Amino acid sequence: MMILYSGTTCPFSHSCRIVLFEKGMDFQINDVDVHNKPEDLAVMNPYNEVPVLVERDLILHESNIINEYIDERFPHPQLMPADPIMRARARLFLYRFNQELFCHVRVLENSSSTKKDQDKARKAISENLSQIAPIFSKQKFMLGDEFSMLDVAVAPLLWRLEHYGIDFSKPNPHLLKYAERLFSRQAFIDSLTPAEKAMRK
Repeated sequence: MMILYSGTTCPFSHSCRIVLFEKGMDFQINDVDVHNKPEDLAVMNPYNEVPVLVERDLILHESNIINEYIDERFPHPQLMPADPIMRARARLFLYRFNQELFCHVRVLENSSSTKKDQDKARKAISENLSQIAPIFSKQKFMLGDEFSMLDVAVAPLLWRLEHYGIDFSKPNPHLLKYAERLFSRQAFIDSLTPAEKAMRK
């Protein structure tokens, strides 16, 4: 059985939980308090971070690697495109998300970040989401009509916008409708921890 060591408020752990619930297979989630990490976490992950996935002798860390492994190990429903060209494009998008969105999420998640750095991060996230938003006037999800790993990646961030102090209620109605489509999925609902549910009023 797969065991996911998951931060109860960690957006990257959240994406892994979404994938596990989308797949509907047997798994175990071990909640980790990111402010009081267990000693064995550093043994499993040299960076002492969540998420960490353990399956028999295999230990993986880094959410994109974990999610792709789960998707290949349990291919139904498939979250990465079957076509090699589309799959490569999806990986490129995930890389861009890391470079242009999630680097700023890490600033907001870091309690030692200065207010100036946090304000810059909020602005950068807002600007990057504004660039993505227009595609949802024409399609339901990131890659068209099918839910994919790109939607998995961005869903935890969209859930946390209010928590991070980023207001997207007025200028981006298409993005809001897209977010509600993600939040209404049963796997997303099941993936939420009590602490994450409390992030939205």
